[in-house]
Amino acid sequence: MATFNYTAVDATGQQKTGNIDATNTADATAKIKQQGLFPVTVVEVNTSTAAIANKTAKRSFSFGKPKVKGKVLMVFTRQLATLIDAGMPLLRSLVTLVKQERNPALKNAMTSLSDSVESGSTFSDALAQHSSIFNKLYVNMVKAGEVGGVLEIVLVRLAEFQEKSQKIRGKVLAAMVYPVVVLVIAIGILAFLLLFIVPKFEAIFKDMLGGKPLPFITQMVIDASRFVQDNILWIVGGVVVLIVAYKIFAKTPGGSVMIDRIKLKFPLFGDLVSKTSIARFSRTLGTLVSSGVPILQALNITKETSGNLVIANAIGNIYESVKEGESMVGPMEHSGLFPPMVISMIQVGEETGQLPAMLTKVADVYEEEVDTAVSGLTSLLEPIMIVFLAVIVGTIVIALFMPLISIISNLQGQA
Repeated sequence: MATFNYTAVDATGQQKTGNIDATNTADATAKIKQQGLFPVTVVEVNTSTAAIANKTAKRSFSFGKPKVKGKVLMVFTRQLATLIDAGMPLLRSLVTLVKQERNPALKNAMTSLSDSVESGSTFSDALAQHSSIFNKLYVNMVKAGEVGGVLEIVLVRLAEFQEKSQKIRGKVLAAMVYPVVVLVIAIGILAFLLLFIVPKFEAIFKDMLGGKPLPFITQMVIDASRFVQDNILWIVGGVVVLIVAYKIFAKTPGGSVMIDRIKLKFPLFGDLVSKTSIARFSRTLGTLVSSGVPILQALNITKETSGNLVIANAIGNIYESVKEGESMVGPMEHSGLFPPMVISMIQVGEETGQLPAMLTKVADVYEEEVDTAVSGLTSLLEPIMIVFLAVIVGTIVIALFMPLISIISNLQGQA
């Protein structure tokens, strides 16, 4: 008989922790479930735990928690679902995938998973031991699949969910990266001109114009160049301080909420962020509920994986409403974050008992809208950024060539 530390959630989604005596992990899991709890992690408190930890540490190639890219995890999930759906036992499927896996962190985790399953642990409990790779959404969907005896179906849903999430994330990142890249290029060109090119022209103007006044725009560019040359260290230091201050502010509760609220209201990008958040909320909640995860637990997981604190707070209000036996619709309307169409579809889903299907439809609609918004935003940003870059460079070029025209005229007059 051994002692196990466990973390579990009850039917309302509240987290519980404690100790329990059992012969092995599977027995401990069964006893926890008999108490009406859903185990999240079950860890034996004895020397074997240290041995397993040492074994895992030896397999690790890096310090800290290992990270696995979403695309790599998606491929693993799809392959595992395919093998299990073909009739291959879970343990054999894991061993097969370990042999072909190239990602060191995932390979180590998969080896640990196969060891845990072989020793009698449930697959979901084994996954919970690697929270840096498999998040709560992943673990709870697998747990629901194990309880319902439909693990292969849940894994297919999970793989599809990951594929859609990766696709929409890639498109949003592409839309965000383009203006940032152009802005960085513009700043680089501007700095190069002000630090190296303008000073040379300034020297030419002094020699050739003999102290004559320069055009206003030329003098403005030269003054800007002098300011940058004299204060370059202060400018760089100021930028660094601003970045650090932003990161510190973003880590505070009030600051992170304010930044996430600004993201939802920001010109051009706000609508895209809002639609992405709604699509993510609908897809996550719909996938969890359709996989058999209790609604309260599903709302908690959706809240934690929302990616936006304003949306997360709204989901928290929805959770409290459902916990009291009320509808999701009230807090959704009160938040002002969800469009009437989304609210109406969820209301119909609740009334007809087809909430998972309605959430999936909402996700499909808003993922299509995200595609359209990304295309429209990219088409709009391209000419704007090109004009922006042209204005910056063109202004400096014109400012430098205006005195040259005067110099050429004087030379021709002397000839």
